[in-house]
Amino acid sequence: MKKSILFLLLVTAINVMSQTNDADSVLINERIQTIQNMLDQSKKPVNLWWYGWLGAYSAATVGQGAVYFISDDKATKQDMALGAATTALGAAFQLLTPLNTGRDALTLAQLPETNTQERLLKLEMAEKLLEINANKEKAGRSWEIHALNSAVNLSSGLITWLAYKRSVWDGVINFALNTAITETQIWTQPTHTMRDYQNYCRKYKSGENPLSYQPQPEFYLRTYAGGVSLSIVF
Repeated sequence: MKKSILFLLLVTAINVMSQTNDADSVLINERIQTIQNMLDQSKKPVNLWWYGWLGAYSAATVGQGAVYFISDDKATKQDMALGAATTALGAAFQLLTPLNTGRDALTLAQLPETNTQERLLKLEMAEKLLEINANKEKAGRSWEIHALNSAVNLSSGLITWLAYKRSVWDGVINFALNTAITETQIWTQPTHTMRDYQNYCRKYKSGENPLSYQPQPEFYLRTYAGGVSLSIVF
């Protein structure tokens, strides 16, 4: 009788352990797939923003450089030289601070998950990639970026006014135009991964303090034949 009871208890314990392991495995797979979907969904808007601004800055640099060499007007050559330097700096900054959501989504998809150990390692990598991309998006909207752009734009305006000995209004216009461009770039930067990371932490890591983030409106500037549209998503 005792042996039967012990055997029954042993079978029950094995079944409980098996069910627990199955539940853990399902949860691990769910978390990995959740992050994979988050990165995949952010890929398109992030690439559109990053490559779009890189292309715009690069084209502006080439265009202004060409005008500089073909123009005989002193003021125009000054404006084009300074403008080309400014947009070249913008393109360089894009290259130095990439948003790698698309690349990281591909990297994560290629990681093996044929056993429990590999799945645990993949989950660890997935959470790290999600956090890194969220922090990059947060940094792209930070006050430091606003301050850095303002410093560059102010320098450009001062060069126009003082170094080129133009009117103060020429310097103000230069500063205002560059500020409008750089602020548009900042406020159109996607923040999907920031929200995704916060939501992920709330659902799966409620005991931890997720990335500090207050939802901000997103601005989308679109051009089309016959006009320009600005949409704001809250």
